[in-house]
Amino acid sequence: MSRLARILKHRWWDEADTARAVPPAALARIEAQVAASETLHRGEIRVCVEASLPLSYLWRGLSARDRAIMMFSKLHVWDTAANTGVLIYVLLAERAIEIVADRGLNQHVSPAQWQALLAAIRPALHDGDFERGLSEAVREVGRLQDTHHPMGAGPADRNELPNAPYLG
Repeated sequence: MSRLARILKHRWWDEADTARAVPPAALARIEAQVAASETLHRGEIRVCVEASLPLSYLWRGLSARDRAIMMFSKLHVWDTAANTGVLIYVLLAERAIEIVADRGLNQHVSPAQWQALLAAIRPALHDGDFERGLSEAVREVGRLQDTHHPMGAGPADRNELPNAPYLG
């Protein structure tokens, strides 16, 4: 896709599209799913849905992955005590999903495992079923967190990141 076509595609999408793609009831269900998942493990899950990339990203030819890494930082997902934060990032204009995990989980999960997880989720996004795709992503990331960072005995885990999805 040419740079101009990509810019026009992204300018077509806005925050109203985000609200239509993931309406308030779906956001509430995803928030509840994140909260429930985090009672089973010591990891943190953050969901971010954006309609389009900022113009500066488009001019420089940056990708959804580049934006996900920036949002990982901006939303402080990297700043958890045990380095177990994971960002699930969806870019509506490209129906793209990216997962960025901090080193506490990433050291246990191979790139091939992450790619397999993303491949399993992408069909829902390509079908426009964003809630199902996000729900599958939260479930699978939660499963990985539970495998590698189970709740176990010890002091209660505190919620370090908001459970509500961030919309942009």
